Amino acid sequence: MGTIPALADLKPGIRPSEYNVLIAPEETEEVTKGGIILAPTIKEGNDIATMKGRLVAVSPHAFTYAEWPAGDQPKVGDAVLFAKYAGTLVEGADGREYRLAKDKDVCGVLEV
Repeated sequence: MGTIPALADLKPGIRPSEYNVLIAPEETEEVTKGGIILAPTIKEGNDIATMKGRLVAVSPHAFTYAEWPAGDQPKVGDAVLFAKYAGTLVEGADGREYRLAKDKDVCGVLEV
């Protein structure tokens, strides 16, 4: 179990285009609850497979199709669930890894 980064801590320097969104994935643990240190390849696999994150940036066209009722669209700052292995991993200006994904890959908003 990891933690979803706070929006204030994120400075990606990336603005999505078309129907894309930028998500900061949940940060995964490097040590298990039992104290076992995870090998870099295991941690990397866990990082790619994470399905929770913070919506960091949204293109003007994202979430504008009929399936999203007006006013109910996910917005920047929301904690979201997204499709496993969705989008492309990109490195932001702040050195963090982000997912650049289609708006339809966002499956829901977490009410935290």
